[in-house]
Parts: sequence; structure tokens; C-alpha cells
Amino acid sequence: MIELWIGTINGYLWGSILIYLLTGCGIWFTIRLKGLQFIHFFHMFRILKSSRKANSHGISSFQALCTSLAARVGTGNLMGVAVAISLGGAGAVFWMWLIALVGMATAYAESTLGQVYKEQDQNGNYRGGPAYYMSKGLQSKALAITFSLCLFFGYGFVFSSVQANSITDAFHGSYGIEPLTTGIVITILTALVIFGGMKNIARFAELTVPFMGLAYFIICLGVIGGNLDKIPAIISDIFASALGLKEAGSGLVGAAIVQGVKRGLYSNEAGMGSAPNAAAAAVPYPPHPASQGYMQMLAVFFDTIVICSCTAFMILLFDGASGEFQGIQLTQQALAYQVGDWGQDFITFAILLFAFTSIVANFAYADNNLKYLNMDNLLGHWFLRIGFLAMLVFGSAASLPEVIALADLSTGLMTIVNVVALFLLSKVVVSVTKDYHQQCAANKLPCYQPDKTEHSKLHLTKGIWQ
Repeated sequence: MIELWIGTINGYLWGSILIYLLTGCGIWFTIRLKGLQFIHFFHMFRILKSSRKANSHGISSFQALCTSLAARVGTGNLMGVAVAISLGGAGAVFWMWLIALVGMATAYAESTLGQVYKEQDQNGNYRGGPAYYMSKGLQSKALAITFSLCLFFGYGFVFSSVQANSITDAFHGSYGIEPLTTGIVITILTALVIFGGMKNIARFAELTVPFMGLAYFIICLGVIGGNLDKIPAIISDIFASALGLKEAGSGLVGAAIVQGVKRGLYSNEAGMGSAPNAAAAAVPYPPHPASQGYMQMLAVFFDTIVICSCTAFMILLFDGASGEFQGIQLTQQALAYQVGDWGQDFITFAILLFAFTSIVANFAYADNNLKYLNMDNLLGHWFLRIGFLAMLVFGSAASLPEVIALADLSTGLMTIVNVVALFLLSKVVVSVTKDYHQQCAANKLPCYQPDKTEHSKLHLTKGIWQ
């Protein structure tokens, strides 16, 4: 009975409620921020040029970008896109693009707030995120605790075990390696990374994410380049299928919208409240919260518009896209069709890198929210570490449908709480953004310097923005 209820709730939550809520949030901030993701699109790349600056208090903006990309870019970029196309047709890709462009405004808003309300821990390192802006900006400890509890369960234990399961399945299917053996190796490697804390995780992401993303992008670009004559027809098919212009495919428009929106939302995580945990740990340059908002907006662009689109084009170039292959097998076969059998091996190792970086980033998010669960102490940190690593071993060799269903429920609730907070704090986002753009227009290096009145009004942490 409990499983039935959870399944029913998740069906409504992930099947409709969150789609409308996150889409509405993206549209709301696109309007409130005057379409800054379009008007100031190239500003994201200008900030990227000077994103390597950091100090003893925090990681660099580039490291924060890589950490959030480590979590965003996972098996969904390879498998989820295949599922969306299988169920919704080529038109799903158009709606995936559209929801990503709208979601960039949400990503900007939540990461800017993460920076505004950040604080320092006992070691002098920056930390922040949704729980912090709920507690400070909204003066609601109840919302902060609810959010932290949901994130702790989903990101701290379950989702990483699912990623581990994806890796072990891929290696067992490709090379016959026992899942438990692969799981133990993954767990040992994870321990070596996470025991070094947020800065070590950020350094790992800084080295790994650009490599894995660039390698996958180059391979896909080579495939697309070898089939340039077919690309115009595929793009035409994407738009025609999405808008119901194809007579035979008009009935698929509804499925295309649902699948495309779902893939865009779930892949880029805009509005879910995960990325602000990494964004708040950064030392932004220019030294203004909005600059980190721009960096995380860029993460959504890379994740969905670049990486997911690479997978989509590769699959649509495959003659067997609508055949017997599903999920990750469809992606593997699509690449193998273009480059030979080694394409399957490449996708297997891509899954390893994509999923492993997600595992590491998930730990960082869970660790960042221990404060509001009264676990920000030696015992609490070790409880998370041991539990996190144990679930990797367990999840690598076991099917966890009931636990995954609970994690989906907790993450859904976490997202609702975060979106509500974003709506309530939208005036703060608008005000901070206006301050940033005014300084840019005056040819100044934007620097956030709130006066005493603003400090008191927004309940900012003392000593952070002086």
C-alpha cells in the first residue's frame, strides 16, 4: 500500500506538477530579469575568461562551474536523451532546447541567491545554498530543515547508488566484470576524492569535467561533420515534429512536449536547488553575486544545449533509432553505427566518467547541508561518509526500486520548497541583478557592497560582502 501511494504521488509530482512549476519559474525569471540569458548571452563567456581566481576562503568560479556540471552531466545525458527520443520522437529535442533556454534564468536566480546569502564555516570556507537563503532571506528555519533533509536523503545516499549501478551494469554488459567488483573499485576511488573536502572535490571536477565533456563533444562533432548533408533534414524534422507540422507525426506532439520538457528539466537541474550549493562556495570574479549566477547559467547551456544535443543528433543519424534498441543501448549502437565497434566501448567509459563525477558532486551537496540537520560536526560528517560509501557498494550490485521511489519523492519535495523560496525572493534577485548591470554600464568592475540598511533588510551574513 505504501509503495502504491509513493508511486502514485511520484507519478503526479514528476509527471505534471514539477513540469508546470519549473517551467513557470523559468518563464517568471525570464520576464523579471528582462531575458538576460538572451540579451547578455555572450557575457557568460566573458566572465568565463577570468573565472580561475580564488583565495583561501573558497574555490574559483571555474571550479564551481565544473562541480555543478559534474552533477548535471550524468548518465541522463547519454541514456535520458535516448529515452526521450524513443518515446517522444525527434520533436522532443526542440522542447528540450526550449526548456533549457528558459531554465537558464532559474539557474541564474538560485545561484545568485546562493552567493548573496553565503557564510563562512569554522575553517573560514564559504558555504551556502537554498537552505541558507531560506533561513536568512525568508527567516524560515522550517523550510531550511525540510530542504536539507530531502537533499540529504536523495543526494547523500540514493542517487549515487543509482549512478554506481549504471556504471556496474555497463561494465558487466560490455566486459563481463562482476558488478560487486566494479562497485568496490568505484567506492575506493570515491573515498580518495571526497575525504579531501569541497576544495578537493572542486579540483577533481576542474580536471575531469572539461576532459570528459570535450572528448564526448569532439567525438559527436566528428560524427555530425561526417554527416553534414543529413543535418538540415534532421533539424527540419525536429521542428516539424515538435510543432505538429508533419501530418503523420501530429499525434506525437503531446509526447514530444512531455518528454522534451522532462529531459531538459531533469538533466540541467535548474530550480532543483542542487547547483547553488557549489555556486555559494566560490569566490566570484567580478566580486559580485550576479557573476556566479552567470557562470551557473552557462552550466545549463553546456549541459543541455551542447551535451544533450550531441547525443540527440547522433541518435537521429542512426537508422535504427526507432528499432529494437532502447536507453543506453540505443546511444551505444548509434555511435557504433558511425565509428565501428569501439563506439560501444567509448560510451561505456563515458558512462563511467559521467556517472562518477555525479557521485562525487552529490556528496559535496549533501555535506554542505549538514548544518541545518544539526550534523555539522565530526560525528555527522563521518556518518555521511560511511553511509554514502556503503550505499555505493550496495547500489552497485542491487536493484533499489523502493528506495529510488522514496528518493524521487524527497527530491520532488525539495524542488517544490526551493521554487517557492525563489518566487518569494525574486525581488532580491532583481535588485542584485540591477546593481550588477548598472555598474557594468558605468564601465566599472562590478563589486557588491551593500550598505547597513541593505544588510539589515536582506539579513545578510556580516563580514562577507564588506
